[in-house]
Amino acid sequence: MTDFDKLTEAPAASGDTPSAEQRTWGMLCHLASLSAFFSGIGFVLGPLIVWLIKRDEMPFVNDQGKEALNFNITLFIVGAVLWAFTLITLGLGALIAVPLMVVIGLVWLIVTIVAAIKANDGEYYRYPFALRLIK
Repeated sequence: MTDFDKLTEAPAASGDTPSAEQRTWGMLCHLASLSAFFSGIGFVLGPLIVWLIKRDEMPFVNDQGKEALNFNITLFIVGAVLWAFTLITLGLGALIAVPLMVVIGLVWLIVTIVAAIKANDGEYYRYPFALRLIK
């Protein structure tokens, strides 16, 4: 097993499953990123706020909050790079960046909903791609 596998692997399932309250808060960690539809940076602030409120008292929420934050921060970085690429190429990069942003946005929406459903089922969900910045 490589170090990468250890970082992306979900925690081993213990005998106890998260309580209904923990599952709900875990789901909210993922769904809070949908606040981006109301504010520009909400996709990072939403999961951050939920995670900061419940991370110390609920281990499942701590795990899922970090996962949601890492994924959304990763997408923020990707968006910033695409935006910079567009600016550096004096707008010509938009021919590549805009379609990529649309695809990434759709993938973000779908994967976030899947993550919320899995968290509500009590599963330790791992996004398919995310920089593990918060450990």
